[in-house]
Amino acid sequence: MSTQPATVARTPLIGEQLVLVTGAGRGLGRAISHAFLSAGARVLINYHRSQEAAEQLAEQFPQQALALHADLNQPETLKEAVTAGEQHFGMPITTLVNNALFDFSFNGNARAKAADLSPSDLQRQFSGSVLAPVAAIQAVLPSMRAAGGGRVINIGTNLFQHPVVPYHDYTAGKAALLSLTRTFAEDLGPEGINVNMVSGGLLRTTDASAATPADVFDYIAAGTPTRRVTTPEELADAVLFFASEWARGVTGQNLIVDGGLVKG
Repeated sequence: MSTQPATVARTPLIGEQLVLVTGAGRGLGRAISHAFLSAGARVLINYHRSQEAAEQLAEQFPQQALALHADLNQPETLKEAVTAGEQHFGMPITTLVNNALFDFSFNGNARAKAADLSPSDLQRQFSGSVLAPVAAIQAVLPSMRAAGGGRVINIGTNLFQHPVVPYHDYTAGKAALLSLTRTFAEDLGPEGINVNMVSGGLLRTTDASAATPADVFDYIAAGTPTRRVTTPEELADAVLFFASEWARGVTGQNLIVDGGLVKG
């Protein structure tokens, strides 16, 4: 009994794509959105509270960008935003970047210690790092299926390999997202939808890492082969790779972009 191979969908060039970036008004999300826009893509710049920043970015690329409000804790508002964005550009979403970070600051002095970690700390990060990305994937699945394929790129962290600062709640949520990256890749692969993760270390500098003391940045840089801390723009380059035709055979993977700090 022969097995028919799955259909391999043509991967649109970056400039032919409509991309949804969650949490895109500031920080890493803004860098990712700017990278896609500079490459010619249409981008839906999702924001929750950062309306002004999202709209300012959209104004720089008036023919390519649209700022869209959606609370990722409310899946229905996200579905409405997806519909509005697709109607605006007249095309389906082909790439989703799950970037949004829920109310977290990389401040080691203020982190929840092991003895103080509460269920609400974990629940908050699980909601942002697992439930919201799942809702976003489900919101764009009809579009990707209609297009014959798509790309999902989840933003992770290198802290599960190298917890230089033990952010228990944040790291646990992202570790769960890595697991879902691999299981969703298995589930959606036959439909031509690739699911991958890009994991940075501490980035210099985003709104979330602005509270990080300079000596922590210096400590990380000293142990990194490049002798510096990775920038949001460098991580954004890797995101574009996973959305491009060059990554058509890659799914279920976690690419660490941290200047070589973590090996393997």
